[in-house]
Amino acid sequence: MKYHYKDLGLVNTKEMFAKANKEGYAVPAFNFNNMEQLQGIIEACVEEGSPVILQVSTGARKYIGKEMLPWLAKAATAYVEASGSDIPVALHLDHGPNFAEAKDCIEYGFSSVMYDGSHNPYDENVAEAKQVADFAHQHDVTVEAELGVLAGIEDDVEAAEHVYTQPDEVEDFVSKTGVDSLAIAIGTSHGAHKFKPGDDPKLRLDILAEIEKRIPGFPIVLHGSSAVPKQFVEMINQYGGKIADAIGIPDSELRKAAKSAVAKINVDTDGRLAFTAGIREVFAKKPGEFDPRKYVGPAKDYMKEYYKDKIRNVFGSNGAYKAGAARK
Repeated sequence: MKYHYKDLGLVNTKEMFAKANKEGYAVPAFNFNNMEQLQGIIEACVEEGSPVILQVSTGARKYIGKEMLPWLAKAATAYVEASGSDIPVALHLDHGPNFAEAKDCIEYGFSSVMYDGSHNPYDENVAEAKQVADFAHQHDVTVEAELGVLAGIEDDVEAAEHVYTQPDEVEDFVSKTGVDSLAIAIGTSHGAHKFKPGDDPKLRLDILAEIEKRIPGFPIVLHGSSAVPKQFVEMINQYGGKIADAIGIPDSELRKAAKSAVAKINVDTDGRLAFTAGIREVFAKKPGEFDPRKYVGPAKDYMKEYYKDKIRNVFGSNGAYKAGAARK
């Protein structure tokens, strides 16, 4: 064990999910790939008094470096403490492909891991999810698994077809694997191009309700839940980018889910769009700028303000914990 997450000031997701389900909100799970994105996330959550799950895909972990990542997490929890806030912070592996990756993340300070065997036959998914859970629980790390398949592309995760989660499988899966939360497929999808203009995206809340009946009180997770905000797509295109028309998951649909058994909602694409819009705006308006602080700083601020709004109006997690002071 290189690092234990408690030494980094992190927590696992058990208590934050229990509180979220009891009080009718969802914990935001925001992906990051660099320091500035992490700053935007942690500042937004501190100022709103929201718990947060810092998510890293296998690709992002390789990009940052597994030796550097624990110290970025430690820096985030130090920032929380210095701000006077008491929000809990978890570090989570998003879409872990196998036991080996999950084990390595646990040994490098992750407090939560996801094993994604949703593309495998059911019995294989069960067997490896159980292997991950058995090892993780020895170190007090929580585990998420997935049933059903989300269409779309996210890093190394790609699927052409959507397969809704079957409610009659969830009780068997949870009892056999011992996982702590379950990602389900009810109409969300990965990436920026989820739906076409003219579509009216709806979540299958009927499937969610049936799953709630089968595993009452069990924390449910929604992946692929970015709204693909129009203002950032338009900014990117205005300042030289080229992103085709895209529609994400309506905030109103996500809020309905957050008020039920959904304890965690994943957002990645929205942060990328906000960040990219900020950088493109600076480059377009100030073509002579070459100080990275002057373009990634505004990018961070766009991402931060968007996430603060999302915390208040979608997750409903604002004020769940003591807020902290904004950094001067």
